[in-house]
Amino acid sequence: MKIKYLLLLVCATVCFTSCSKDSFDADAQFRYDTTAIRKFIIANNIPAVKDNSGLFYQIIAPGTGSATYTANTQITAEYEGKLLDGAVFDATKSGSPVTFALGGVITGWQIAIPRIQAGGKIRMIIPSAYGYGNSGAGAIPANSILDFTVTLTAVK
Repeated sequence: MKIKYLLLLVCATVCFTSCSKDSFDADAQFRYDTTAIRKFIIANNIPAVKDNSGLFYQIIAPGTGSATYTANTQITAEYEGKLLDGAVFDATKSGSPVTFALGGVITGWQIAIPRIQAGGKIRMIIPSAYGYGNSGAGAIPANSILDFTVTLTAVK
């Protein structure tokens, strides 16, 4: 009987230690993303600014207005989302903006969108942690850096 318990203990120990080797290291991924983004903006001559959060952005047009953004702010936008290799994973149809609550979009948008007003345009290069993280979503692989260009048509 003691041998069965000892064997069970050894198996449990092996399982737990092997799990720790496969665990996701968010800090290492964030460092990797930052390095990849820096290389991307240099290679493509993008005059991006790094936010304190680690997100990079370029304000193409600031827009006009004085909206104060909250999670409930309704933003209407036209956008295109790409991976760093240029593959488009999502986009609105030209002339057909969509409306979202700011609190209902990915964290990268929540960080960058308040930097512009209605009529403004911004490019956001978003580390994976502020996008879909290590789970991915649909056509977006896990740990993907996202490159969004967004034009706000309205803010309410």
